[in-house]
Amino acid sequence: MTEIERTPRQVVEELNKNIVGQFEAKKSVALALRNRWRRLQLSEEERAEIYPKNILMIGPTGVGKTEIARRLAKMTDAPFIKVEASKFTEVGYVGRDVESMIRDLVEVSINQLRSRRQEECEEEAKTRAEERILNLLLPKPPATYATAREAGAALPQPMSQGADTREKLREMLRKGDLEDREIEIEIPERTMMVQGFIPGAGMEELQSNLQEMLDKMVPPRRRKHQMRVSDARPHLIQEELDRLVDEDGLVDQALTKVEQSGIVFLDEMDKIIGSGQGAGPDVSREGVQRDILPLVEGSTVNTKYGMVQTDHILFIGAGAFHGTTPSDLIPELQGRFPIRVELDSLGKEEFIQILKEPENSLTKQYKALLETENVLIEFQEDSIETMADIASAINEKTDNIGARRLHTIIEKVLEEISFTSPETPGRKYVIDAEMVRERLEDIVEDQDLSRYIL
Repeated sequence: MTEIERTPRQVVEELNKNIVGQFEAKKSVALALRNRWRRLQLSEEERAEIYPKNILMIGPTGVGKTEIARRLAKMTDAPFIKVEASKFTEVGYVGRDVESMIRDLVEVSINQLRSRRQEECEEEAKTRAEERILNLLLPKPPATYATAREAGAALPQPMSQGADTREKLREMLRKGDLEDREIEIEIPERTMMVQGFIPGAGMEELQSNLQEMLDKMVPPRRRKHQMRVSDARPHLIQEELDRLVDEDGLVDQALTKVEQSGIVFLDEMDKIIGSGQGAGPDVSREGVQRDILPLVEGSTVNTKYGMVQTDHILFIGAGAFHGTTPSDLIPELQGRFPIRVELDSLGKEEFIQILKEPENSLTKQYKALLETENVLIEFQEDSIETMADIASAINEKTDNIGARRLHTIIEKVLEEISFTSPETPGRKYVIDAEMVRERLEDIVEDQDLSRYIL
């Protein structure tokens, strides 16, 4: 079963392994993925009329919006890209133009497919590279002798010895006995990069096209290098992989995947809302919204690989909307994000779960990191509760940055242990509530200091 064929419940269960709470957001994303699968089961005529229902996630920083997107990227087989809306500017202003997100999505799709094809061809590429290494160590016998050998005819004694030598070399090569032997291979030199002289927005595509044109006009020169077999092997394998992968067919398939199942996670949507005064930066912010609108509605974007239609790309917007609301977006853009989901703020109980339950919880990460120094740490239950309590209290007193506060607190608690761990191999540390309070007490009591430290 491919990732896009997961049921909504299975998607939520998978997200639950790494993200605490936020069931409504997980459910919305899971349904969007399932609707993708449902649409692909329909006829061409029906499929063309069904458009994705874009999602807008609303919630303070550090509650899991970006993490849901990141985990979704790992789960789904669809081309996926996360971009910040605040990086874009209206056409006519210096900065990135919004269409570059679609070009980046195409690059992601091509790289995904190329990696998958190369994995499929890896064994054959290794075999071919091995033959090339043997050719460099010992030339192949002439074709007449090779043909005679295949036919089962007797070979002249010298060539029989040559074939035997080649097989012995192959055996030694596979055992790793020839890794330090030097051979001479050709490696393409790096081409001159076109950069630094094309200012302004929307020029990334022009720069990319100029680079491609330059590469075609000036084919890469190949220079001979003397290197060890162990160093030459990766170069030879990569050359064989490049020969085995059909780039033209790969690009066509990648463009289709972008158009039919691409996902764009558009973060910081609230940062492109103006103050309503209609002057200064506000003009550009509203202009970014108007530039994003055609992409979300469905338009055609020109990329160096061909035209890409955005009608069926799923857009997931996200933002804290602190001091603003989604209704402050231009009406046309609001209408293109019909599914709204609000993420809950995180408190002490959620922080305890985050520290203990996920497969990649912070406590497990620090245990693994310090085990590389042969130092063991054990978090007692009361230490986890104390760290969660302090994180929740500081979020209430200062800016609420959600679960990101836990990163700072656990780093401060383990700072001394982490600093001395290379000098104390084999030692075991037990992290209890008393140690946590001891490391953080002075900082927590001094509110001015806690604003800077925690």
